[in-house]
Amino acid sequence: QVQLVESGGGLVQAGGSLRLSCAASKITFNMYVIGWYRQAPGKQRELVARISSGGSINYADSAKGRFTISRDNAKNTVYLQMNELKPEDTANYYCNAWRPGNDFWGQGTQVTVSS
Repeated sequence: QVQLVESGGGLVQAGGSLRLSCAASKITFNMYVIGWYRQAPGKQRELVARISSGGSINYADSAKGRFTISRDNAKNTVYLQMNELKPEDTANYYCNAWRPGNDFWGQGTQVTVSS
């Protein structure tokens, strides 16, 4: 069974940093687009950043200049380095692995940014 396991969330003060990790198992990792999404209470899930199998990257406007997504195909892991965190970044962050015909989600990791 495919597993995506997120880690690295926690409580941080505004202006601080966190690095999220998404470790995948039982998929051909390097064939998937891996994305980080987030969902705050009462809001829809939104894309934060994604990285294709070839390394192309997209960021949400809210993440540009502050967040960096990267992948290590040898470790089946994608990272999201988040700097200059703001209270509005508070959300549950989810990892997604997508390719045509396949769409997998992790359980999420909570990020809370205090002001």
